Amino acid sequence: MDKKIYFAGSIRGGRQDAALYRKVIAAIQETDIVLTEHVGDLSLSLVESQGDRAIYEQDTAWLRACDLVIAECTQPSLGVGYELAYAERYAKPVHIFYRKGGNLSAMLTGDKYFQLHPYEQEDELLVEVKKVLDN
Repeated sequence: MDKKIYFAGSIRGGRQDAALYRKVIAAIQETDIVLTEHVGDLSLSLVESQGDRAIYEQDTAWLRACDLVIAECTQPSLGVGYELAYAERYAKPVHIFYRKGGNLSAMLTGDKYFQLHPYEQEDELLVEVKKVLDN
C-alpha cells in the first residue's frame, strides 16, 4: 500500500512504552512506510543527539508529508500533543490509541477531529492498527 505513516509516541515524556511502539511500527511496516521508525528504537535516549531545532524541522516536514498519523498516547507527552495539533492543522487523518483506564487529555477526547481507539491488550491494539491501515 505504501502509505506514509507518521507514528507518534512519547520520547522525552517517558519511554515506558518503547517496546510497544516498536511492535506497532513493525505491524505498520508490513504494508506501509513509517517515517518515524526511530520512536520505537529501544536504545533511543530521552535526550536525542540532534538539536531541538533540527528535530522540529524534521518532524514537521514528516507531518506535512505523511498520509496518516497513528499515535499511541497512553504515556502523556507534550511533544505528541503538539504533533497531533499540527497534523490537524494540515488536515492529516489522526488515529489515537490508548490503554483503557488511562487518563487521556480532554484536549484529545474533546476534539471530534481525532479518531480515538481505546484498547486493553496489546494484540487488540495491533489488530485495530491494521484495520485503520486497511481503510
